[in-house]
Formats: sequence, C-alpha cells, structure tokens
Amino acid sequence: MSGRSIQASVAQVFDSHKSLGAVSVFRWTKGQYWPTPSAGKMGSMLTCTRWLADHARRRPSDLALVVGARRLDFATLERQVAQLCAALRQAGVQPGDRVATFMPNALATLLTYYAVPRIGAVLVPLSTMLLADGLASLIGDAEPVLLVADSALAGVVSDAFEALRQQGRAVPCLWWGDTPADPTADRLAAANLPALLAASDASGGGPSEVSETATYNLMYTSGTTGLPKGIVHSHRIRATYGLLFAERFGIDRHAVVLHTGAIVFNGAFVTLLAAQYSGARYVLDTAFDAGRMLALIEAEQVSHCMLVPAQVISLLDHPDFDPKRLRSLRMMLTLGAPMPAERREQWQRLLPGTYQELYGLTEGFVTILDADDATRKQGSVGCPPPLFDLRIVDEDSKDLPPGADGEILGRGPILMPGYYRRDELTAATIVDGWLHTGDIGHVDEEGFLYLVDRKKDMIDSGGVKVYPRDLEEIAARHPAVAEVAVFALPDPRLGEVPAAAVRLRPGQQAEAVALQDWINARVAAKYQRLRAVHLLADFPRNAAGKILKRELRERYAGR
Repeated sequence: MSGRSIQASVAQVFDSHKSLGAVSVFRWTKGQYWPTPSAGKMGSMLTCTRWLADHARRRPSDLALVVGARRLDFATLERQVAQLCAALRQAGVQPGDRVATFMPNALATLLTYYAVPRIGAVLVPLSTMLLADGLASLIGDAEPVLLVADSALAGVVSDAFEALRQQGRAVPCLWWGDTPADPTADRLAAANLPALLAASDASGGGPSEVSETATYNLMYTSGTTGLPKGIVHSHRIRATYGLLFAERFGIDRHAVVLHTGAIVFNGAFVTLLAAQYSGARYVLDTAFDAGRMLALIEAEQVSHCMLVPAQVISLLDHPDFDPKRLRSLRMMLTLGAPMPAERREQWQRLLPGTYQELYGLTEGFVTILDADDATRKQGSVGCPPPLFDLRIVDEDSKDLPPGADGEILGRGPILMPGYYRRDELTAATIVDGWLHTGDIGHVDEEGFLYLVDRKKDMIDSGGVKVYPRDLEEIAARHPAVAEVAVFALPDPRLGEVPAAAVRLRPGQQAEAVALQDWINARVAAKYQRLRAVHLLADFPRNAAGKILKRELRERYAGR
C-alpha cells in the first residue's frame, strides 16, 4: 500500500467516529503538516524537544538505546523518532492534543515517549495493569484524541472501547504490531502504526517550537490510596527533571542507565529524562526479573539504575547475587517507598558508595540522600536539592522545630500546575505555593528529612497513633521475612488495630503465629502489638511496585 493510501485509510478511520460522538475527531489536510505555535526566540529553551536531535547531530554513531536485541545509535534513533513524529502529524495530531499510550516496556513505547512531546502533543501514559473498566475511566478523564496500544492488549482495549461506545464516546486507536484480527467498526478503530511509520518521511518529523509552559504529559497517580488523578507536567518541569537528576546522580554522556521496572510510572522518568538530556546510553528491559537484571548489569556494564525497594530486596536475595558482578555500578537509586533499614545497610556493606535514595511525589517535590550522606544519616531520606524548600507543620499549618513530627510540605521548580480538571483538589493540595504531601516526618538540626509514615496509613488505635513503618522495621529484621506491610483492621472497641502481611524469603519457612509473637515481643508499646499476621506469596501492587495497603485492608477486614 502506498504512503498516500495508508494516510487516507487512517483518515477514514478517524472520520468514521464523527457519528459516534467521538471525544475528538482528527481534522485532515492532505499532505500538510500542522503549523506549530510560535514561542518566541526563547520559548523552547527549557524544553526537551531538541535533545535527541542535538545528540544525533554531534554523536550520530554513539550507542543510544538498547532494548532486548535491538541496539540503536543516535542517528538511527533520531530517524525513527522523526518518522513517528511525521506519522502522528500526518494522522492529524496537533500541538496540545492528548495522546494516550497503553503499551508495555518496548522500543515502540520509548519511540512514542520521544515523539509525542516533540510535536507539542501531550503524552498520557496508561498502565498495562489496568483492566477494561479502569482503562475506559482514564480515557474518559483524559479525553485523548488517540490511543496508541500494543496489539497484544487488544482484548482489554476492545472491552474498554465497548464501554466508551455505550457512553457515546470513541477514540481512534493506532496499534503497534499486527492490527487485531477482524476488528468491527463499531468496536475498534484500528489502524496499523508500523505501516504508517514506514510510509512516513523523517524530514517531516523535526521538533516543534513549544512553550516552556505547554503541557508535556498527564501522569495518572498509581492509586494506592484511591482513584487515580491526572497530574500535569509542563515542558519546563520535565526539562528540569533532566537537568537536575543528571547533575545530582552523575549521569553524563558516558553513563549506562538501566531500567527494568514498568516505564509507565513517574519514577521511571527520573533516570529516563536524565539520560535523554545527557545523551547517556539507556538500556530498557521488558520487565523486572532479578536474575536477568544481574546479567544485564554485568553484560552492559551498567553505571546507574533505579529500583523500588521490593526490587532491591529481590536482587539481594537472588541466588546469583554477587557484588563482583555489579562492580560497574556507580549508583543504585531507590524510590517509591521507604527502604527497610536492614536492607539498606546490607546494600551499603556489599556495594559501598553506590546507594542513593529519593523521596518524592509526582506532584512535584523531592529530597535526595546521596552516597556521601547515606552512611552518616542512617534512616534519613535526605534533604531538598538547591531551589527546593521543605517545611514540617502541625495540624494548624504552624512550623515545627527539628525533631517534631508533622506533615511534610515542599515546593520547588518541578511543582505541578495542578491536577487535570480537578481545581478543588488542586487548591486543597497546593496552598500558598506549598505542596501538602500527606506524609508525616521530621527534620534534624541539619535539615535532613526522616519519614515517619503516610498520614493516610496511620492507625488510630483507641485514640493512640500507631505508625505502620515502626512495626515494619521490626518485622524486617526477622531472618525469614523478605517484605512486610502493616495496615489497619477495624476493631469494635479500639476503632483500628494493626495487622501485617508478610512475604517470606526464598527457601525460608515460618508460622504466622510465631512471627506475630516474635514481632510483638520487640515492639515499644502494647498498643503496637499486631492482632494478626498473614503470609502471602506476593503483595497486591500498583504499576510502580508499591504495595496496595488499601487492598490488604479490604481483603482481611472481615477475618
């Protein structure tokens, strides 16, 4: 099929949705690219749109990307991204349009992540862990003009589209991979993006002039405490990610950055954008596997990686773990949840000078514990980088002195402008320019932050505050325990009491009652004693690997 025929067929797919009350219908102009908005001479300075093109011009033959067996130099990566940009423009995507993705870790996903913001459109990454109802809900909230999906996920997409169609909505879909067999016009709007890509001229895929304040993406929260919310990030915010984290973590053009977890969650952008900015080699695995990750670090001589605590624990417990295999590492960054003290100390002992920790919220605040302070400030999650501010306040928003526990407030250059179409929630979360995190902590005399717990996870047992993290630290010291999550159970007399779910280390055995007795013998107060311990093969998790305590509470509330 010729390029003109492919483009015409895509236009027909989009036009067919006009009668269905589509969220947004593409406007088609044959052979014409959409004009890009003028941002003035300085408008595109603090954006991410030109980074790849600049690296490809200066270092065309340097290795840029490794995904499985695919190894792309900067020139090849630039050409493929430019082709995708041209294809999206030819399909009618305009600056400001939202483009959602529903794809696993893959080369296609990275190409889309590069291309959508580069043409001034808004990237909306959606987790492949979503079921049809959840996918339909987020598509309905974001109202993208286009969904780019992996054909292996056609079943979920089809069911989600059916739910949207019943609401009088529809969204065109472009498939990576083979177009699903026999899609019906009233269920799936199908077009094959690789075919469109092959017919696209890379010369039409140059970067757009985009304002720093233009929206780069909507990042939906992973939903550990409730319904996901769309967090808006501008190009300036994402460019600041690249500059800030490249500098703080030493990610330069000689670095090799590995990512193995789901690339859809915001933590992945910490090292991804730093690598894009600096021109580091980026290695992406399809999914986290401890044994495969150990092999990749050794084979690719990885210098930087980012993991959530559960993945660090899996590495340390893997039978093939050997610090000598990881001698190329300059940094292992952990984020997303507090690292148990015993495991942090274990990593620091085996691979000294590599441990760093980031505490942060997608809404736009971070503290960083670097390798120099990781030993000196055991238990801390670091301090704010330059240009960031931190406060600890009481329930009346009055500042507290060092050592006093209160809510953590923060501000800085990556603070979101707000939640997408949630003005009331934005106003409640950002007050007088300060982000209210909902986390409880304190600072020491040097300004280093120590987390106590999530405000929403705190257990009120007979009017006494019980912090789950205190009990989790105790349980993590048991030799059979790999991971633990403490959560609240309802109690008719006390209101709430603490309980724990535990995942054991490989090859270890323990009885739930014996574990409960062991932990309760070591707590500081009677009101901290666990009422139950439940053994699990694994925890319910979100896309970022965080344990969903809400689901644990619901699962065990009636027992």
